[in-house]
Amino acid sequence: QLQIVESGGGLVQPGGSLRLSCAVSGFTLADYAMGWFRQAPGKERAWISCISGSGGPTNYADSVKGRFTISRDDAKNTVYLQMDNLKLEDTAVYYCAADYGYYCSGSFYEYEYWGQGTQVTVSS
Repeated sequence: QLQIVESGGGLVQPGGSLRLSCAVSGFTLADYAMGWFRQAPGKERAWISCISGSGGPTNYADSVKGRFTISRDDAKNTVYLQMDNLKLEDTAVYYCAADYGYYCSGSFYEYEYWGQGTQVTVSS
């Protein structure tokens, strides 16, 4: 059974850091590009980062560029999102998604499989 499970969310102060994990099962992670999206209250789900297949490029939304780092460990079937210098506006539910193929996309519609999300709250 295919499954994507995000973890690592929580409450953090502005300027702090969190590392999100996205554990996948039921499919071969190496066959998929992976993306992270987030949805803040009252807003649409927005793409923030993606990573292509092993050794491939990464991409970031301008809002997180320089602060977030996406990585993957295909041997562990896990994708990570290191989030540094967090801001109040980073508060959202963060979702991990899988897109079959090598190169990743910033388009919501390209992703076939989604996790349930993990809450990140940035507050003083």
